[in-house]
Amino acid sequence: MTTGRDGLTYADAGVDIDAGNTLVERIKPAAARTARPGTMSGLGGFGALFDLRAAGYTDPVLVAATDGVGTKLRIAIDTGHVDTIGIDLVAMCVNDLVCQGAEPLFFLDYFATGKLEVDQAARIIEGIAAGCAASGCALVGGETAEMPGMYHRGDFDLAGFAVGAMERGAHLPAGVAAGDLILGLASDGVHSNGYSFVRKVVEMSGLGWDAASPFSAGTLGQALLTPTRLYVRAALAAIRAGGVHALAHVTGGGLTENPPRVLPEGLACRIDLDAWTLPPVFRWLAEIARMSQPELLKTFNCGIGMIVVVAADRADAIRATLAAAGETVVPVGEIVAGQGVIYTGRLL
Repeated sequence: MTTGRDGLTYADAGVDIDAGNTLVERIKPAAARTARPGTMSGLGGFGALFDLRAAGYTDPVLVAATDGVGTKLRIAIDTGHVDTIGIDLVAMCVNDLVCQGAEPLFFLDYFATGKLEVDQAARIIEGIAAGCAASGCALVGGETAEMPGMYHRGDFDLAGFAVGAMERGAHLPAGVAAGDLILGLASDGVHSNGYSFVRKVVEMSGLGWDAASPFSAGTLGQALLTPTRLYVRAALAAIRAGGVHALAHVTGGGLTENPPRVLPEGLACRIDLDAWTLPPVFRWLAEIARMSQPELLKTFNCGIGMIVVVAADRADAIRATLAAAGETVVPVGEIVAGQGVIYTGRLL
């Protein structure tokens, strides 16, 4: 440490302002690729401007969501595979926004680390930009915090904040009634919930992150880092087609806790577990941990990452719209009188 005539510098204390500036310059092209109607400013200012009228809204209501990635970050850090963890961050925010009926408009990230490694940080933020671009959402800014003493070298944390809009009166859920049908959109794996449990199961299995995955191609670490699926474009297409009464993003709490969040008092989701096959990753986790079916259903998405509640007479058309947008759509049940989720059939 330099403590002579020139005095102590911020860099001596572990914070490299030049590295931060280098990072901003490197990620500017990735952020620029996310620009959309309404974007008014680039990176580097004290705040970001967004023009709702230019985005096409006349009487907008704003919707905001914030989230993180949880301990899935630990796998990304330990394996060095950090390129897609930013997609998870975006997905956890924008998939929630669209459940309110809102179109995601812009996104900001918070990246904190003990020692800024420009290449690692750039790969992470470029992943965030990729998630934003895939969701039609502009990456308008963020914060990079270098905090020596708070994080071990190589460790980092992420948080995201998304803002969306809808025209007044277009919010969801709306009109959910007995007789509505439930469509399930397939997940791409575990997504970004339950990873403290996942890491415990991997420890029980005796496998390392670089071991061959027992349920898919590639290594175990790579398989478990498959990013959260982005449902925004498909969900918005379905909403605009008419007949969608509610959407539920299946995150923490799994299929047991999330669908009831969109139901009026006195109604329940009846879900047929025989309607789809439990993906191999969940079967492996359940077998290693000896999970009961109820525990599995309230811990993971079990292969269904988004629930779409639709009017019965619009179900076929909405299913076709979702499929055309690239989703695997499974009719999984209906809305009935009752409370919570009523399961029929078996996954395990």
